Amino acid sequence: SDRKVELEQLDSAELHRRLSQVDPEMAARLHPHDKRKVARSLQVFEETGIPHSEILHQQQEEEGGGPLGGPLKYPHSCILWLHADQAALDARLEKRVDDMVAAGLLEELRDFHRRYNQEKVAENRQDYQHGIFQSIGFKEFHEYLVTEGNCSPQTSALLLEKGIQALKQVTKRYARRQNKWVRNRFLKRPGPNVPPVYGLEVSDLQRWEEDVLKPALEIVESFIQGREPPAEPLRMEHDEKENKRSQRRCELCDRLIIGDREWAAHTRSKSHLHHLKKRRKLEGSTCARGTVGDSGDAETSEEDGSLPLP
Repeated sequence: SDRKVELEQLDSAELHRRLSQVDPEMAARLHPHDKRKVARSLQVFEETGIPHSEILHQQQEEEGGGPLGGPLKYPHSCILWLHADQAALDARLEKRVDDMVAAGLLEELRDFHRRYNQEKVAENRQDYQHGIFQSIGFKEFHEYLVTEGNCSPQTSALLLEKGIQALKQVTKRYARRQNKWVRNRFLKRPGPNVPPVYGLEVSDLQRWEEDVLKPALEIVESFIQGREPPAEPLRMEHDEKENKRSQRRCELCDRLIIGDREWAAHTRSKSHLHHLKKRRKLEGSTCARGTVGDSGDAETSEEDGSLPLP
């Protein structure tokens, strides 16, 4: 909505500060830099006068509700999840992009830029953070479209190929995020408001009838008739020990990390390890100076663990 867009124009720190004042529980859940979610929670409070966190609690306490929210709108539901081997999926996605380009993708983009974005592009005010501009395919070809006709054919061809490759990469990343979303949303959060998920293998399209169509029809017919489906749903992957809302501040990198898994990933990241290496190097030089000036100080430093690891 327009109000949410207005809120997203504010500084991240100011947005989070406002949310902390009206809904401290939700503010504690959300990362200060997650402007869209923070703005959404603020919008909910402004429109209803009720903290977003309180609304979620009310939904969770309804009969059939759970950690994810309220009960299912349609109780007798199931999910059919078509998934493929990563290599097979990547190859299909790359072919899909090639087919889109052959079917006139560039002409559609040119027409859109000419009719709806000409003024913003001319003033270098294009915004790929809101509305349709968030869609995959716009920003990847921006450089090619705005220079078309104003550079050499060779440069234009290189920019076109760069855009095509970028579109392929972002499409594959998006597919990975979709698979991750399904796992996190349905397989790692068991509860009465999570429908069973049935996996259908689509790596080999030659076996579509046997591996996809036939089992899918059997599952759906069983649900309609109130019978137990012949196939087993995918097992839940929930980890009781994982805390998705834990908050830790990395003083070394000056970053707030939310979630156990995110913290583990951060401590293994190149950025964190780089800062850690610099600190150890600095501590090493400090300790070396202490050894020359006062051997007693050097021994104390070694005892309290401030010396760099070997």
